[in-house]
Amino acid sequence: MKVPFLDLSLQHKALREQALAALAATYDATRFCLGKDVEDFEKAFASTLGYSKALGVNSGTAPLHMACMIAGFGPGDEVIVPPFTFISSAWGISYVRATPKFVDIEEGTFNLDPAKVEAAITPRTKGIVVVHLFGQPARMDEIMAIARKHRLFVIEDCAQADCAQAVGARYKGTPVGIIGDVGTFSFYPTKNLGGCGEGGALVAKDDAVFTTARQLRVHGSDRRYYHDIVGGNFRMDGFQGALLNVKLPHLAGWNARRQEIAARYLRELKLADLQLPEQPAYGKSVVHQFTVRHPRRDALREHLQKQEVGTDLIYPVPLHLQKCYASLGYSSGSLPVAEKACATCVSLPIFPELTDAQVEHVIRSVNSF
Repeated sequence: MKVPFLDLSLQHKALREQALAALAATYDATRFCLGKDVEDFEKAFASTLGYSKALGVNSGTAPLHMACMIAGFGPGDEVIVPPFTFISSAWGISYVRATPKFVDIEEGTFNLDPAKVEAAITPRTKGIVVVHLFGQPARMDEIMAIARKHRLFVIEDCAQADCAQAVGARYKGTPVGIIGDVGTFSFYPTKNLGGCGEGGALVAKDDAVFTTARQLRVHGSDRRYYHDIVGGNFRMDGFQGALLNVKLPHLAGWNARRQEIAARYLRELKLADLQLPEQPAYGKSVVHQFTVRHPRRDALREHLQKQEVGTDLIYPVPLHLQKCYASLGYSSGSLPVAEKACATCVSLPIFPELTDAQVEHVIRSVNSF
């Protein structure tokens, strides 16, 4: 039996008629840049997930860049960020010419280790980028206590490793994204809530922060041709807003199916030396990825390929060892937990359209290694 790692065509086929009708309506009304479709999505997204308001933007990287601009990070500043995540978690820091300060992760959740965050703070530290990796919330109580103690600006990256990766995830009942100062999301096609192209969102609990973000989105302007601050072009296009409006009502069901599949994996995967992802009681994960560890990861992956089970390596190289950050001086062994994760992790299929028979085949294939 063939089990792909991901098959987006299944979701898109099921929504084809609705999606094309929505695109046609947007096309006919020439609502190409922001406009009603984006505004409708912003309201629905905020309402569905428990935010007071949300700002639609043109990618998942854009709100990270905007958040760093809002925080006022700049040359000479350090911003703490985990090394086991997608590169855009650090890009916003680099775009404003601040310095990423990579801090190691926890073994079980792959998220920032609060104890190591505290130890890494220097007089130059100005902020923390917290990544809720694979849809699993980080330990926000400890991180926020550290941030308040040292007066640090906290950015919650709810986008990385494919989300709205953490869309729908909660920390002790609170939606991720509004615990820190700014929350950022991605609607890249592979996410839990994905568009048909690039898209993202920014949320903030402080009205002044949100107002600044709205200005930054449109060239630093809140009225046409008047520019009060230096901004950018971070606008969401109308077609993405229209498509996301079609998909959003299905998000809860899709997330529930992911959680159902994850529960089976957690119960039934019995391979010796297989390390399953930790599911702390404090957080409700949307399980965007089901990532396991095994000391013979590459051999396991080859075995699964022979069984026609698709897998992926997310992420094979930690950020502190990427060539683009070589000038920061990190070396192999600097952040051992993240490096071990990169060397031993493999992600199994976990998209909502998987059948029970396919899930069973994945389990049997892993256990037979």
